[in-house]
Amino acid sequence: MTADAKITVELVSDAQARLGEGPVWDARDGKLYWVDILSHRVHIHHPQEPAGDGAMELAPYVSSIVPRRSGGFALTLQDGFYVCDSAGGGLTRLAEVEASVPGNRFNDGKCDPAGRYLAGTMSMNDEPGRGALYSLDAGHAVATLVQDVGISNGLAWSGDGATLYYIDTPTQRVVAFDYDTASGAVANRRVVVEVPTDEGSPDGMTIDAEGMLWIAHWGGWQVSRWNPATGEKLLSVPVPASQVTSCAFGGERLDRLYITTARAGLGEAELAEQPHAGGLFCAEVGVRGLPTNPYFG
Repeated sequence: MTADAKITVELVSDAQARLGEGPVWDARDGKLYWVDILSHRVHIHHPQEPAGDGAMELAPYVSSIVPRRSGGFALTLQDGFYVCDSAGGGLTRLAEVEASVPGNRFNDGKCDPAGRYLAGTMSMNDEPGRGALYSLDAGHAVATLVQDVGISNGLAWSGDGATLYYIDTPTQRVVAFDYDTASGAVANRRVVVEVPTDEGSPDGMTIDAEGMLWIAHWGGWQVSRWNPATGEKLLSVPVPASQVTSCAFGGERLDRLYITTARAGLGEAELAEQPHAGGLFCAEVGVRGLPTNPYFG
């Protein structure tokens, strides 16, 4: 794959999401789940039957959803970690987080290879350094991994689970940590990617089977592929929406890159230019992703 590779991005769901985020492929039913944080909604995309796509209303501020190994799903809402028996079932809170930090909410979240649920927070009033990155273990205990976070966003693990990649959006960087899958501890923080400010801000992220990172650019009209070992940008995939929020590999062979976008913050003229902003897009990018890690709790 080269930087000038021609990749076609297809609109697969014109959902008009205010803040589409958190796509995750669920191999149990062959569907892609993703959220609209500001509309308190979980969207469900069925590639084989797109006419059967659906959505479930949840509140407040559902920001991520992951399969649960024992069945159903785990989710982050504004104030903590939850589980439900199905995407539209009743919610049970596993752990409240940041009860003493008014004005914050959870943002992006994913599970590590050992089944912990990592998710981070942010200020809803754009106050800097108010967020953090947390880890929920199978016993529902919460540990704080990173503090003084602006907007906690993309997460990805290397194929062997020994490296955690993490985005705090205002820094314009992806950092890597040595990751202990046995304990969930992080160490040896270092910068591996720096995204130029004229290309938008790094948002959600995933990793492919070759160990390369895929980053969504908020305000940048693209998803990009990077080599974390060198910091080199390898590829840019243009998206017909400016606010590109996240990406995830899906499909039976994990060879389709799903891309979420947003309408939030766009004026009438901008929406006229990008009428499918807030939609779910998909592209075949020539590489495969890694299987989704479920929550073990």
